[in-house]
Amino acid sequence: MTNILESPQQQTNSLSTLMLVCLLLVGIFVLSLAAILIKLSEEYIGPNATVFNRFWIATAILGMWKGSKAIAFRVSGGSFTAKETYAIPDILLLLVSATVVSISQFTWAWSLTQTNVANANLLHNLTPIFATFGGWLLFRQSFDRTFLIGMFLTIGGAIAIGIQDLQIANEQLLGDALALLSAVFYAANILVMEKLRYKFSATSILLWSCFFRVFLTFPVAALTEEKIFPSSLQGWIPVFCLALFCQVIGTGILAYSLKHFSSAFISLFLLLEPIITTTLAWFIFAEHLNILNLLTFAVILIGIYIAKSGRGANQKDMNTVAEEAAIE
Repeated sequence: MTNILESPQQQTNSLSTLMLVCLLLVGIFVLSLAAILIKLSEEYIGPNATVFNRFWIATAILGMWKGSKAIAFRVSGGSFTAKETYAIPDILLLLVSATVVSISQFTWAWSLTQTNVANANLLHNLTPIFATFGGWLLFRQSFDRTFLIGMFLTIGGAIAIGIQDLQIANEQLLGDALALLSAVFYAANILVMEKLRYKFSATSILLWSCFFRVFLTFPVAALTEEKIFPSSLQGWIPVFCLALFCQVIGTGILAYSLKHFSSAFISLFLLLEPIITTTLAWFIFAEHLNILNLLTFAVILIGIYIAKSGRGANQKDMNTVAEEAAIE
């Protein structure tokens, strides 16, 4: 018979895990605002200009945050306990992270012009499969049957949202391929961020990734958009909120969580994003919300819970090196 009384250490670990899961839920909720903020921003500037402004504003915010921390340490007479040093492989990884996520966002936006939203969402929701496979192939991560059952249950719930509107047509093959490619590159970004978290803080990773993305997205915005910057306060508000809440806070929470959870488990949580977005759109834009949305939300939560119970959800389960030297 299992003893229902837990030791103080076990209770502390359980509480810590619960707090981390709640923090991750907050991050997903904030990220779910992105679609709505992008929709509002595109009333004033184009999609590529929105992406560019999102990154340069986020870079400025993160730079000021890092700078203020450095000044506070200097004024207080303290010093950094662990100075981050960047070797050439680290810089290359940061550049790879910025590149793959930029490609993911551009291919995702392009896919929506070549296929319907249902197809694009369904294929993009396959990100956890690529993140799990990539973690196993590249980082020797191991996942047990319980985790895999929870993963496929979660993915099944996400797919159920768009399966009723799924269309198969030759003229949509390019868009479908682009949506699938966006899932591959998004999974690659999560895996690269997971690797970087063994050495760098979440803020540093996010700062350099956004910094590189500014230079990657500016040429695209300059060549494809008539207007790069909003011309009114009403136009600046949604793009600023997109940078602050979605890029800095939401993505920052995801990057922080990669110190404690695997990239595969984080990618499962991301499947909650379209459900939350749909619910918010129901409140804000009076869009249709049916019983299927609520059922799939429940299925996804159950799948995440099952996956959390399996081997492969926590970083301590992973067969990776240099975890003890990671910077919190």
